[in-house]
Amino acid sequence: MSARSAVLLAALVAVGPLAAQAKPKPAPKAAAPRAAADSARADSTKAPDSTAAPVLVREVFSYEGGGRDPFLSLLKSGDIRPLLSDLKLVGIYYDGRLTARSVAVLRDVTNLRIYRVKPGDIIGRLKVTTIRPREIVFTVQEFGFERQESLQLAKQEVTP
Repeated sequence: MSARSAVLLAALVAVGPLAAQAKPKPAPKAAAPRAAADSARADSTKAPDSTAAPVLVREVFSYEGGGRDPFLSLLKSGDIRPLLSDLKLVGIYYDGRLTARSVAVLRDVTNLRIYRVKPGDIIGRLKVTTIRPREIVFTVQEFGFERQESLQLAKQEVTP
């Protein structure tokens, strides 16, 4: 194989994928049949331009708004608070006949906010499951998992 044929083969291999990506030219709009015939005659008389570069079609991507900061929490601050450790059980109004009417009073020790909750109420990530005479049971929902936690009333002092 001569050097000339090797160069010709390399040129064909390099141009082949580019020709496959070349953008086809749209057909001109024919205003009248005579204009179409004139343009066809003009195209046939023109010599092909071998110096014209093929037009490449490329796929363009754009990302708007930027990405999410990986160091920021996925939970909003309103969803996180109050934590179970921030709550203190102040009192329970227990209804023995109909436990759904029982009410528990909680106080947030960080901002002194008072919560009055019934079974089924949700505070942040805490859902009140049951209210018993001396404790309240929460279901804590975190990242798709649930666990049960409870708060108990402080022990009463006995006077002698």
